[in-house]
Parts: sequence; structure tokens; C-alpha cells
Amino acid sequence: VQLQASGGGMVQAGDSLRLSCETSGLLFRRSAMGWFRQAPGQEREFAAGISWSGDNTFYVDSVKGRFTISRDNVKNTVFLQMNSLKPEDTAVYYCAAERPLSSSSTYIGKNSDEYDYWGQGTQVTVSS
Repeated sequence: VQLQASGGGMVQAGDSLRLSCETSGLLFRRSAMGWFRQAPGQEREFAAGISWSGDNTFYVDSVKGRFTISRDNVKNTVFLQMNSLKPEDTAVYYCAAERPLSSSSTYIGKNSDEYDYWGQGTQVTVSS
């Protein structure tokens, strides 16, 4: 299983970025997906998740209303649209996948230990 995250970059506050995470070797359509982030000197935290059915999404309060997670089960890819970026969004962003069918179709894991597969991370830097 491989997860390849891309789309990070350096932007100014208020700008937008769209992260992508392309997967291979995974029964993607049956895997809940998540985006985590880790700021310098801080622990990795959950940012957003989507159930494998695609019916449910969940966001940490700090990104709610600004970030949107979505999935394309044909392209085996999960996206994170990030709008109105703030300096505090600066972090390495990681995509993660649950083991296929390890949860119900509407479940979204919010802890890193619920995810079995991880991408390499993509850096997002937001300047003020």
C-alpha cells in the first residue's frame, strides 16, 4: 500500500491550497481516510476525515468552515481543500488510510492509531 501526498507549498494568509493523496494497492473505496498535521515542536493532530462511504466528514474545530475533505473513488484519491489559510495552519500534512472494512461505512477515526497506512507528508507554510 502506498499513499502519495502532494499539493503543499508556501502561501500567504488568506490564500488557498488543495492537497491530494493518491493511493495504490489499497481497497480505497472501503477505507476511511484522514488528514493529520504536525506543526514544529507539536504532536501530530487530526485535521479532517471522511468515511469510506463518503457520507460522513469530520473536522477539528480549528479548521471547520475553512477546510473541506473529499474523495474520488475512481481515482483512489482523497483531497483536502484548504481556504482562508492562517499562519497557525503551518504544518506537515499527512494523509492516512484505515485498513479496508475495519470500520462501518460511516465511521471516521480521529486518532492516529486507528489508521494503518500513512503518506510521506507535504509541507504547508502560511506566512502572515
